[in-house]
Amino acid sequence: MERIELDEARLQGQAEIWCYMFSFADSTALKSAMELRIADIIYSYGGTATSSQIASCINDSLTSPDITTLARIMRSLVRRKIFTIHPPSNGGDPLYNLTHSLRWLLHDSEQTLAPMVLMQNHPWQMAPWHYFSQCVKEGGVAFKKAHGCEIWDLASRNLDFNKLFNDSMACTSKFVTSAILSGYKQGFNSIGSLVDVGGGTGGLISEIVKVHPPIKGVNFDLPHVISTAPGYNGVSHIDGDMFHAIPNTDAIIMKVISRFRALNSMDACGEVAIIEGVASNFS
Repeated sequence: MERIELDEARLQGQAEIWCYMFSFADSTALKSAMELRIADIIYSYGGTATSSQIASCINDSLTSPDITTLARIMRSLVRRKIFTIHPPSNGGDPLYNLTHSLRWLLHDSEQTLAPMVLMQNHPWQMAPWHYFSQCVKEGGVAFKKAHGCEIWDLASRNLDFNKLFNDSMACTSKFVTSAILSGYKQGFNSIGSLVDVGGGTGGLISEIVKVHPPIKGVNFDLPHVISTAPGYNGVSHIDGDMFHAIPNTDAIIMKVISRFRALNSMDACGEVAIIEGVASNFS
């Protein structure tokens, strides 16, 4: 009996290793679905579409989509409950349906995780993960080992990566803005000026100022980030390095600020801190 239990445990352990070994396939399948805009296509059909309908909307080139490869991607995501699938009653193509998870991946939705999915699964962001063991042996930053520079340096000289990163940060800010405004509304009443440190393109601070117009808002980030930020009423964009100095202000707000630089100088901890009574020198 003990031998049988041991064999079963060993087989279960092997199965778990296989799952870990190929877990990357889930994220890359999700990325492929984002690039092909499959969620948007299904949404355009009212939330339910066949593989043929999906394929007909994918390519704008002279080639036809590979239905077999598309089916493999869909099967992988159905297994992870990103899509649901229902066999048709008339024996035609199966029907794919949107799920609550998938609605977070619509590109043009007001609240979407699509930019974050594309950024986190981009080859530039995936490469540093392969340098973790080297970092253990030698120390250092995984992103720098993979690309020869810090993530901010790459973004400063690569416009495509800069946009990819900024869009991903902006989309996550939308999720927490309403919670911040409702949970800290009385605190904002006592603030005359507020700076969002590492504020990206200014989405969070602009929403705070919109609800609390007496506040003088400052969006503070690196020069290459500020250079792409749109204008907002009541918000000034100032570029600089938070590790050197930040603008003088009554309070600062920080969201998803790095405490750990092992991978790429940024961790998605999702924390928000509002600190009042700050009087930092800025030059």
